[in-house]
Amino acid sequence: MKVLLIHQVFTPPTSPGGTRHYELARAAQSRGHEFTIIASDISYKTGERTVDGVRLSTRQDIDGIHVERAYTYPSLHQSFMWRVVAFLSFMTTSLIVGLRQPRSDIVMGTTPPIFQAVSTALIAAIWRVPFLLEVRDLWPEFAIDIGVLRNPLLIRLARWLESFLYARASHILVNSPAYRDYLLARGIAPAKISLVANGVDPDMFNPDADGSSVRARWAPNAKYIVTYAGAMGMANDLSTLLQAAAQLRAFPEIQFWLVGDGKDRTQLEALARELELTNVRFTGTIPKNELSAVFGASDACLATLKDIPMFRTTYPNKVFDYMAAGKPTVLAIDGVIRSVIEESEGGIFVPPGNPDALAATLLAMSRNPAAGVQMGRNARAYVVRHFNRHDQALQFVALLERLAARGD
Repeated sequence: MKVLLIHQVFTPPTSPGGTRHYELARAAQSRGHEFTIIASDISYKTGERTVDGVRLSTRQDIDGIHVERAYTYPSLHQSFMWRVVAFLSFMTTSLIVGLRQPRSDIVMGTTPPIFQAVSTALIAAIWRVPFLLEVRDLWPEFAIDIGVLRNPLLIRLARWLESFLYARASHILVNSPAYRDYLLARGIAPAKISLVANGVDPDMFNPDADGSSVRARWAPNAKYIVTYAGAMGMANDLSTLLQAAAQLRAFPEIQFWLVGDGKDRTQLEALARELELTNVRFTGTIPKNELSAVFGASDACLATLKDIPMFRTTYPNKVFDYMAAGKPTVLAIDGVIRSVIEESEGGIFVPPGNPDALAATLLAMSRNPAAGVQMGRNARAYVVRHFNRHDQALQFVALLERLAARGD
């Protein structure tokens, strides 16, 4: 079986970001299937070009996965409309590059960005093969809820496009149970929806990792390290983290590491300077395969999102990474991921957008590190049992095989 995946922000372990699709592709290969991925030549985290030169596509071989890096206009870290320009440019080039590939048995698209699913649907229609649509975020609902999509005409067009893609898809794959509920409420037949939850490859993280060299380099005098690892955008609500850090300035033994990048990083660094935060360090991006040492140097890890209704439906990648690393999660996100943390006893929930509660929780945790160690152990055991990417990959490959056999 040959599978073509169009995924603008595909990330291998040697780069920063989520590696779900790398792991799923490797699992498909282990069962004898061929996997081709068309991805952007611009890093979603940094906004920088990841290949030498500017051309329609650049071929890469990543552990046997055939990857085509398609040209994308470099405006991801600008305004919302310029981000859309970048998305539309990739939609166009991925269609051209995709049609140049050998015909596949299944064409898979993943959203967001939703526009790349248009090129996926077109290729599947031209080749007359199944179109598998993966929904990783509920777009445009997230954009509407957070306030970046406000124009009534654009909202109507976006919702029409969403409905069109749901109707065109041969099957829809979701990574959160709440997304399945959303689709059912939209009238999608239950048999058309499969859940392969977000999760983690536990082998990528060593809960006993020695982070002493990282701590010596970044915070030699700290006694308690709180780490946030991930994107730095509007949705991530990192201003709340900085406000909490400001409240903890009287406790210099508590230090914060912000690991990652994004369009709001410059403004967040400016806010940290304005607040005179000597207890916060922006480390820049770290490849996924080097994060284990960073987490090994950390005492607690933090996940935040703005407090909007749609964010209660999501399973953030970073939380599963924290759990696999054996670290307690301080979770400022309500909804389905809160249930995971509370059922695992792997961390503490704090109300989103509340710097007072966040600061008080982190201060209390710093005074009882043994409790955090036990939470980390609980988290690791739970994620290995319930959100293990090895098990999820088998579910994914079985779904591909069923769709290919069906052929519609």
